[in-house]
Amino acid sequence: MKYRRLGNTGAVVSEIALGTMQFGGAGLGDLDFRATRQMVHLALDKGVNFIDTADIYGRGASELLVGKALAGIRHEVILATKARLPMSDTNLNRAGANRVNLMRGIESSLERLKTDYIDLYQVHSWDSSTPLEETLRTLDDLVRQGKVRYIGFSNYLAWQGAMALGLQERLGLEKFATAQMYYSLVGRDLEHEFLDFAAYSGLGILVWSPLAGGFLSGKYHRSSPPPVGTRFAEAGRFVPFDKESGWRVLDAQAKVASRLGVSPARVALAWLLGRPAITSVIAAARSLEHLGDNLAASGLDLSEEDRRELEHASNPGIPYPKWMVLQHDVAEDPRLRTLHPELFEAGGTWEDLRGKVWEG
Repeated sequence: MKYRRLGNTGAVVSEIALGTMQFGGAGLGDLDFRATRQMVHLALDKGVNFIDTADIYGRGASELLVGKALAGIRHEVILATKARLPMSDTNLNRAGANRVNLMRGIESSLERLKTDYIDLYQVHSWDSSTPLEETLRTLDDLVRQGKVRYIGFSNYLAWQGAMALGLQERLGLEKFATAQMYYSLVGRDLEHEFLDFAAYSGLGILVWSPLAGGFLSGKYHRSSPPPVGTRFAEAGRFVPFDKESGWRVLDAQAKVASRLGVSPARVALAWLLGRPAITSVIAAARSLEHLGDNLAASGLDLSEEDRRELEHASNPGIPYPKWMVLQHDVAEDPRLRTLHPELFEAGGTWEDLRGKVWEG
């Protein structure tokens, strides 16, 4: 297992983290305590020191099982959880990133996880019903109280993350260290703006659903329905993506996996680990076999040929205004080529498209 800094902090975490949505009746595995303990200990034996959960997973059930599984060894891991999503169908104050809910949420998570602090406390998503300053001041209070070591956000737009970091800087508050975001070979939207924002700001990206809800595991084929017992057979697509593009990606994955003698899933995870600003990729599995295979992606080196093949098959295109930014900053401005020639060794990061004949 290889390790990386947790965003812009001094903490060190495994480049593959253990995800826990499948524990305790969360709807994506419903694994019991025995299975939870086995998976936690397998991950630790393989060098994982980073575990990510959330209060919403099974409405607390996942946190309960993780807390029990970590009995006696809790201080050996970096433990992350999240809050913001509804924990009640009737109490409106059991939802949101407001002071009432976050204060109550941290106490509940600490109790379920059987710990007196959370290493990384994350806002699960943007809350348009709560002033941002209220959220950020509350998170700062939790750090100052010693209940939280670091803070992060999840599922923010780039401008929302930028606004939050700017406000934290201006008010002298604890700053976000990480961003937990969806990213995969069939979901490369993060490249449009967010990766650049994270790299520029020093945020470490934690990738959720790196196998696109299991689609990139290689178990699925055009000509046959999803196998019985798989996530797709039980719940359909966990994340949206274009199906035809997905099949092209799977074909490319299979070719690369065959050359390397590894599973397609391992290839998909290794590709992510080579992308910029990635701190850790969160791997969740419903069997020890699949978890072990996922963890083996740490240290798998893909060649430039492998990466080009995967990226060609999964290329989402470049939307405006990013293509204009690249055109002006990379293709037309000679300074970057002079100051950073290494960026152009493989032919450049952006081709000058002016005067090109349109081929349909």
